[in-house]
Amino acid sequence: MAGAGGESRAAGGGDRVVSRNRKALHDFEVLQRIEAGVALCGTEVKVVRAGHAGLSGAYASVDKNTGEIWLCGVNIPPYGFGNIFNHDSLRARKLLLHRREILRLRAHEERKGCTLVPLSLYLKRGRVKCELGVCRGKTDIDKRETIKRRENDRDARRAMAEHSRRG
Repeated sequence: MAGAGGESRAAGGGDRVVSRNRKALHDFEVLQRIEAGVALCGTEVKVVRAGHAGLSGAYASVDKNTGEIWLCGVNIPPYGFGNIFNHDSLRARKLLLHRREILRLRAHEERKGCTLVPLSLYLKRGRVKCELGVCRGKTDIDKRETIKRRENDRDARRAMAEHSRRG
């Protein structure tokens, strides 16, 4: 019986993706993925729940002085029913991680060519989470290879579908 409850909860939409950073997957090669909590104020949570957050151009960086990781460039527009104390839409937001994870990410970031990029923003059990990727920039050759592979896969799927219709 316990398994049935877990299945229904997962199938019933446990995690709801609010925003994806599609351009990041095109421009970067993801080496590692980490889930982090995001420290938000009340009106920001309401806007994220409504699905109005944008990750284009966003990045994360480790503050050398405090050892905290900050999410920069995420656009969460002001809450429509807010008052004069509404939040700034492009303010830096703190990511909530364990100390070991922060130290590991800091070591990755200090390596040449690696950066921390938010891949998606989603709700998990009512909390706003960010999927953070340790990424390395793709060259133009890598991007062309990715496009070629995607086109070849699409052509193969078409051929299989055509073959199954004939047979």
